[in-house]
Amino acid sequence: MNTRYSFQPDLLCDSSSAVSYSSEPPEGEDRTAAAGSRNRSLRAALSSLLIRLVIRMSRARWFTFLRRVFHYQNGSRSDLGSNPFNSNTWMMLEFLALVIQIIITTFTLTISKNEKPVWPMRIWIVGYDIGCALSLLLLYGRYRHLHITQGDGFGLSDVEQQRTNEESRCSHLMNKCRTSLELFFAIWFVMGNVWVFDSRFGSFHRAPNLHVLCISLLAWNALCYSFPFLLFLLLCCCVPLISSLLGYNMNMGSTDRGASDDQISSLPSWRYKAITTNTELEHDSDCNPSRENEDDAECCICLAKYKDKEEVRQLPCSHMFHLKCVDQWLKIISCCPLCKQELER
Repeated sequence: MNTRYSFQPDLLCDSSSAVSYSSEPPEGEDRTAAAGSRNRSLRAALSSLLIRLVIRMSRARWFTFLRRVFHYQNGSRSDLGSNPFNSNTWMMLEFLALVIQIIITTFTLTISKNEKPVWPMRIWIVGYDIGCALSLLLLYGRYRHLHITQGDGFGLSDVEQQRTNEESRCSHLMNKCRTSLELFFAIWFVMGNVWVFDSRFGSFHRAPNLHVLCISLLAWNALCYSFPFLLFLLLCCCVPLISSLLGYNMNMGSTDRGASDDQISSLPSWRYKAITTNTELEHDSDCNPSRENEDDAECCICLAKYKDKEEVRQLPCSHMFHLKCVDQWLKIISCCPLCKQELER
């Protein structure tokens, strides 16, 4: 018995096409994989860009200066070296800010002679202008005192030491004047806020130029008074958050480079002179109070006391170390071991 089997060509074609279709991956999966790879590459590129920006910012001079200001304001002043606000760059910024304020206030008063404010706005502006002029005088005295102090070295004569003592008294007097001037600006700031923002003294329509000037000066002073709080937010909140997210310690970004030989050799150095007698100790303490306890001074790097005729080196922050110790330190990290103040590049 013969049995015949017949196959339809259409069915064969359909089966072959079905088999060939099932052997290829779906188009939706290809698109998903491509989109995922693109997203990963974009995230990697963005992360790399952010890390480069953070590294550049942590090595910037303004970020180093803000860290110095924060540590100086919140640490022990005796261990932090020189005041960062006494740097030439900061004093120049102060000078420009004061001159700009004096010019703007004087110009606005000149063009606003016909304005008639409700409250004594002109008296407030003139008082603020006088305070800026006095601040300029104090800034000049501070600058002159710092340059005279930096010019005086060790081993000065008695006449020069007397002049140094007089300069220290002048510096003490300038600090008192500066404190009094800051108190005046604080009181003036409160009075200006009361007069400007009290609805009973609204003077915008009667004296628009003077009103805008007062609001601008008050906003500038509010920004200056909030500077410590903004600095705290930046260094204690934003920097640790960015460091933990990116895995990069921003506080160490500016201290990972050593100083060059030219930078180290340009720093002042001399041979240490030990104080042996009580008479010499009393004489030196009267002429230079900073040497009163120098007979017990020691190098904080090797923790050894200074010996007579040993070579020592002084950093810009006024801290002193053994020459060999601090030279090796600076070749690794270009900052002071005590106060972390960096060398000028």
